[in-house]
Amino acid sequence: MSEKPLWYLENINVGGIFCPKKMHKSLDADHKKVYKKNEYVYLPAQSSDKIYFITKGRVKIGTYSDTGKEITKAILDEGQVFGELAIIGEEKRRDFAISMEESEICSITTEEMKHLIKDHSGLSLFLMKIVGSRVLDVEQRLESLVFKDSRSRIVEYLVDMVTKKGERVGYEWVVRNFITHQEIANLTATSRQTVTTVLNELRTNNLLTFNRKRLLVRDLEALKTEIRA
Repeated sequence: MSEKPLWYLENINVGGIFCPKKMHKSLDADHKKVYKKNEYVYLPAQSSDKIYFITKGRVKIGTYSDTGKEITKAILDEGQVFGELAIIGEEKRRDFAISMEESEICSITTEEMKHLIKDHSGLSLFLMKIVGSRVLDVEQRLESLVFKDSRSRIVEYLVDMVTKKGERVGYEWVVRNFITHQEIANLTATSRQTVTTVLNELRTNNLLTFNRKRLLVRDLEALKTEIRA
């Protein structure tokens, strides 16, 4: 029998955290890789035969329009999984995955994952949660695009970011490793100039402050009221 990497499921929760703690030393080179900033993990049309886990860094998932415009679908951080459609039958990648900073990423083939699913009953449910969560995110963004104006889409994204990634400090919320205005624009189908204008307005109103490293929301409930139906 061939040896398989050792993966440990420490916390399978609603956030979808899949934590590989140890791997067989002889397989490290095949299953773990450090990607430089702006290095592609995979591109559209490449074979979809692996699932990836971020142990360090950040990865952007996106696609390109027919005109070559980049469309950002998600920005993932340490502890998150991507490429999960490989396990449910995707043969060729439809998206690209690129590291936003130097990132350490573990990968496992779909065949190895199928073997692990047989041994860990919770793993199948975990993968279903990831797929379901991503579908809900896409539906929410589509509804926002149809029913909300640019300003509301930006504010809604900020609220969602704080809710999912923020750390509460007293009455305030902090999001570290704040993304660029252009990335927010790509995620909300707006322009960088519009994002900058909205952020500056919210800062003037003392609802938040920000720099390249972090976003500080002073009053999350007040920020939510800025979303127009």
